[in-house]
Amino acid sequence: MPSSKPTIFFGEVMLRLSPPNRELLLQSAKLDVWVAGAEANVATGLARLDHATRMVTALPDTPLGDAAVHALRAHGVDVSGVERREGRMGLYFVTPGAGLRATEVIYDRAHSVFADTPSDLWDWDALLAGAGRLHLSGITPALGPNGTDAALTAAAAATRLGVPISFDGNWRGKLWAAWEGRPRETLAKLVSQADILFGNHQDVALLLDRHFSGDGADRRREAAEAAFQAFPQLKLIASTARHVEDSDRHRLAARIDTPDRGFQTDEIAISGIVDRIGGGDSFAAGVLHGLIEAFSLEDVARAGLALTALKHSLPGDASLFTRRDLDAFLQGGLDVRR
Repeated sequence: MPSSKPTIFFGEVMLRLSPPNRELLLQSAKLDVWVAGAEANVATGLARLDHATRMVTALPDTPLGDAAVHALRAHGVDVSGVERREGRMGLYFVTPGAGLRATEVIYDRAHSVFADTPSDLWDWDALLAGAGRLHLSGITPALGPNGTDAALTAAAAATRLGVPISFDGNWRGKLWAAWEGRPRETLAKLVSQADILFGNHQDVALLLDRHFSGDGADRRREAAEAAFQAFPQLKLIASTARHVEDSDRHRLAARIDTPDRGFQTDEIAISGIVDRIGGGDSFAAGVLHGLIEAFSLEDVARAGLALTALKHSLPGDASLFTRRDLDAFLQGGLDVRR
């Protein structure tokens, strides 16, 4: 049964367009289309694991907006927090990597309906009523002044109402570079109100404007301890460690840190990668699933790792796997399930 208190997700829902069969962009006159967006990906992944999720966003009142609403609803996401307004749909293009060719992302989301929606549109007292958690990411404030104001306003409302906040760093340098924002100051304000941070030592280094020495797990623990000291509200930091051998084969481990201790899984090899985009969002969904279910620290990390590993086998941005799929993966065995 779904968890009773919904997790609220606030962020832009877009369309992702990618060439088929690992072609270059417009190598042929075809593009595959998926509904995407970091927060929507986590909402979808968590909903597929039978948890109550609600998306808060603004979409154009067009067939493109209709398609996004229908896709979210089809996967079990509550779309009652979606505003429909005049404007354009945010887009982004992904050319999937292959072999030694890296994946490439091109954004086309300037002045989208979400980015241009004023922050005072959102009635957060109503949107957060009965909520179990608010989930934000660093993408929303990177969109421009409206996005920054909207993210800060949402976080302030959740803090005032006693709704815990999870925050995914999701650094997007291309978006921040497009305007004169203050990423370190803005992101630090948001993290200071969160009890869960999805981010690694690089995110913490950006937030604290400092370098962390060492390597591997020791460096990650050093960064986590610095984050807990700087942001006393934080109770848990979740991250992955990825080693890219080529576009088809990665090695991945998951880590959970609390103020008292840390746990890092063994590294697993993910080969035959279909699509890595959205892997971090699937990790976040797996971690939130484990926390809602009151898993042990170790099993929370394993659930996050399992869901992101599964996501690498699936085209598109979101994890569509069920509890049955997750449990089967955790139990091991890659033979045909009959």
